[in-house]
Amino acid sequence: MGVPEQLAERMSMAEQHEYLHTKLSRRTMIRGGAVTIGAVTGGAFVTGATAQAAPRARRTAPRAEKVDGALVAPFGRHLAYGSDARTEMTISWQVPVAVDQPFVRVGVHPWDLSHKIRAEIRTLHTPAGIGASGDHTQYYVHARLARLQPGRTYYYGVGHAGFDPAAPRLLGTLGTFTTAPATKEPFTFTAFGDQGVSYHGLANDALILGQNPAFHLHAGDIAYADPAGAGKTADTGFDSRTWDQFLAQTESVAKQVPWMVAYGNHDMEAWYSPNGYGGEEARWVLPDNGPDAGNLPGVYSFVHGNTAVVSLDANDISFEIPANLGISGGTQTTWLESRLKRYRADKDIDFVVVFFHHCAYCTSTAHASEGGVRREWVPLFEKYTVDLVINGHNHVYERTDVLKGDRVARKLPIGGTAYPETDGVVYVTAGAAGRSLYAFSADQSYEGHEKDLESVPSHVVEKDGERNETVAWSRVRYLHYSFLRVDVTPAARGRYARLTVSGIAETGERIDHFTVARRAK
Repeated sequence: MGVPEQLAERMSMAEQHEYLHTKLSRRTMIRGGAVTIGAVTGGAFVTGATAQAAPRARRTAPRAEKVDGALVAPFGRHLAYGSDARTEMTISWQVPVAVDQPFVRVGVHPWDLSHKIRAEIRTLHTPAGIGASGDHTQYYVHARLARLQPGRTYYYGVGHAGFDPAAPRLLGTLGTFTTAPATKEPFTFTAFGDQGVSYHGLANDALILGQNPAFHLHAGDIAYADPAGAGKTADTGFDSRTWDQFLAQTESVAKQVPWMVAYGNHDMEAWYSPNGYGGEEARWVLPDNGPDAGNLPGVYSFVHGNTAVVSLDANDISFEIPANLGISGGTQTTWLESRLKRYRADKDIDFVVVFFHHCAYCTSTAHASEGGVRREWVPLFEKYTVDLVINGHNHVYERTDVLKGDRVARKLPIGGTAYPETDGVVYVTAGAAGRSLYAFSADQSYEGHEKDLESVPSHVVEKDGERNETVAWSRVRYLHYSFLRVDVTPAARGRYARLTVSGIAETGERIDHFTVARRAK
């Protein structure tokens, strides 16, 4: 059940959300029952063990039958940094049924865990008739930790009444995490976009775990519970249970590596809230230092060592998929500039990395390039000499030369070095994490198989439609499953700090590598 297609084409996501909830409410009243959207209140969550639905909606959750907690095991553990990655970490997980008194225990040794620290349950109910989900309730649990020690490894266990991870028989369920350091130290992080649930997604996770990353960036289109990706309530293929599979698949890495997400078009699930992010807010707790717009929970930043990372929501500026176009009223771009200015003035920060979903520059025949990103954000990336931009959306690996003003400022061959302070910005599309692959408009060219071309035909999506273009900036093109590895090497003041960026195939082979160098402050 959704908004009729002829109506959906003329309605924003918020209007579709209101239409569908009104329609479902009337149907439910006739049946004499009640439904709920879980913990969503005006697109944000109310603090508490189980938050109430918005008063306007007047819905209550179906009464959950309690099961003996000893018979319920947590799953889908995933970590996220807080606003201060040195001292804050959020531990999140899922339980298959309602439980009492969820908690986490933390300690610097597995045999010396803390007292129980209370956690919050966020309930997400998807009624029958919403896509293919059936009548399904999901229980997401979160515990925010603060006042941790920088650069320290902690052991933790998650539990609830009847399930205590400190019990000898359950010590095998413990996980670990490490906070960001207080000083500049070498580290590695990984990144990709567009994963979903698949054998290839699982294979990439296994390889990523072997890189021993400090954190992982997921550049949107996370689980693909909504396979249509248009941000419409008419997306009949939506199945909330896909998230259960995804979080179980990802747990092998995310239980010990902060899994930092940006939101893509497939992450706009129109049923749960007017902005489409109500479901995401149930599943993820991300740093809350973004713009004060209330509509963009996936916009935030954090600092690890000498590197600042900024997550953006390109749905706000996308001409191609306009369900949330203009949702921030310009506050996201204003926030972005203030954040970039702040980081560039910080003597402890050498590198600035930005990640989001829609590509600024890509020649895939599917989505290609997003004109909204080029118009709104690329000038800021150049003004503040951003060191690396990571995107998804196109299910390929592609890397540009060094760009400035939509033109090649410096050719960047495989193994080359970019100097953003003088040259420009490098853009990488790393969207081949697990979903079906797209195609290129030109031959592949990657490490060991270079085929340099003077020009490549492509297109960019502008406000008034697609515009064909012939580009010279497409340097590396690889059409198979892959991810990005970035090794960060600090340096003494005045010497060059380095980002060594590598494209890694699902086979483990390296398909690309280059360096970004900047004088340390």
